[in-house]
Amino acid sequence: MTAKRFGWIVATGLALATAAPATAATLSGAYLAARQAGYQTDFKAAADYYEQALSLDTENPSLIEAAGAARLSLGEVERALGHARQLEEMGIRSQLAQMALTAGHAHEGRYGDILAMIDDSRGIGPLVDGLLAAWARLGQGDMSAALVAFDDVAEEKGLGSFAAYHKALALASVGDFERAAEIMSDDAAGGALLTRRGIVARVQVLSQLGRNDEAAALMDKSFNARLDPGLSALREALQAEAPVSFDIVSSPREGMAEVFYTIAGALEGEAGDDYTLLYTQIAEYLRPGHVDAILLTAQLMEDLGRHELAVATYDRVAEDHPAYHAAALGKTDALRASGDIGGAIATLEALAETHGDLPIVHVSLGDLYRGEADYDAAVEAYDRAVTLYGEPEQAQWFVFFARGIAHERRDDWAEAEADFRRALDLSPDQPQVLNYLGYSLVEKRQNLDEALAMIERAVEMRPGSGHIVDSLGWVLYRLGRYGEAVGHMERAAELMPVDPVVNDHLGDVYWAVGRKLEARFQWHRALSFVDPDDPDGEADPERIRRKLDVGLDAVLAEEGAPPLEVVEYGAD
Repeated sequence: MTAKRFGWIVATGLALATAAPATAATLSGAYLAARQAGYQTDFKAAADYYEQALSLDTENPSLIEAAGAARLSLGEVERALGHARQLEEMGIRSQLAQMALTAGHAHEGRYGDILAMIDDSRGIGPLVDGLLAAWARLGQGDMSAALVAFDDVAEEKGLGSFAAYHKALALASVGDFERAAEIMSDDAAGGALLTRRGIVARVQVLSQLGRNDEAAALMDKSFNARLDPGLSALREALQAEAPVSFDIVSSPREGMAEVFYTIAGALEGEAGDDYTLLYTQIAEYLRPGHVDAILLTAQLMEDLGRHELAVATYDRVAEDHPAYHAAALGKTDALRASGDIGGAIATLEALAETHGDLPIVHVSLGDLYRGEADYDAAVEAYDRAVTLYGEPEQAQWFVFFARGIAHERRDDWAEAEADFRRALDLSPDQPQVLNYLGYSLVEKRQNLDEALAMIERAVEMRPGSGHIVDSLGWVLYRLGRYGEAVGHMERAAELMPVDPVVNDHLGDVYWAVGRKLEARFQWHRALSFVDPDDPDGEADPERIRRKLDVGLDAVLAEEGAPPLEVVEYGAD
């Protein structure tokens, strides 16, 4: 483990480097294996190796904490608690141990113990401690003290929205929907109240007050018209006269679970994924079946490269849950990233059977088929998605773009061009589409002036994209403006120095301006970067070798292409 990856270790003041193995050979081996597993975020191996080391050095606080961290990362909170209690008995303060101990007290409803830890400065952090203290007061039956505690959190700079969200949930959990609705009002809303979960909570509160029309209007304002299954079910329920139940939080323990989940959401992308993971795991421990926490845990596992753990986590979402499709889509990504393409396809095809009315399922299936070069199947999947979408909106530009690529790869240029232009109709300034269509037109020697304008626009929007800058240099080359092409191609090679196509193109441009020695050098570089395991790569190694043998002029003559001096172009 290192400070870079496991920042929470440093926060405790414990340093793993202090571990001094008593029996060097076996203990050092287990310790080093644990550290290596930690570097690779292999939490299971790290936990096992640290516990092996502990069996030989039973009171080493650094090993105890690291083992607890790995267990907690796996969601094995009870096992992490064993290590945390050992540190507590040794009189050693550790944020990690305090997180586990707090979770244990919350799980068993020992609210007084949580307050005692916070009063003794053995909490987790100001925001977490403040919110947990408020929920603990509610758990003791003292709502007045709980509300004061929430207000105390709100006084801290930047914490007002967190306090407002949890105060509203606490009031709603005891049936005080009027005051909860006041806190959730537009003027007071912010932060956590504007998240998907926060909006759903407010919708449920309004419905409990008999204000279903207002709740429906809030949903229509807050979410895209194309609702996912969970939101669709909620929106339909609002059409009935009966109130929708409030189920975001129904007890102090669930409120504490929400604290850990809320903080995890705030930490995502701001703190290390491994640290954020501790909060999502505790959230699910306190509220088993907290699907939002499960999905975030799985996403964090993916981001950490633990695809097998991500798959197992996604599998915890039941097939009859409204968020099952999100779990299955996430599982597909994890399987694909792990190299299990067959498993990914099987998962998506099964999802298409149960959730075939969701366009995103067919878009994802099309993307997967396209990645596997099964372009016919990809087009069929995209066709189904387009049909389900009905009248396309701006957000669907990518579906037409992706289908256009599939059409182009199966040599159906007419359909491909139509899809690319439809994508641009929906979103005119998409640099990906401008570049792909412009480059394709250049390669086909069609509408070169239009292609140049498209690629110039794309470069304006993405000046740091090597692919797009390469396209600009290449269209200038195709237009016979060799001198102008040089600078752009050199810039593309700076941005993508090991790309075989870019180096090949730079070689051609150099040849065209008479820099033949440099051209041959670039062609040699291009050959060195060609991936022999990618027969479908854009770079043509045989053509490059032929250019090295006889020069570009001879190759163009052999291909029946116009010589460099008289390249013809024009808008078709």
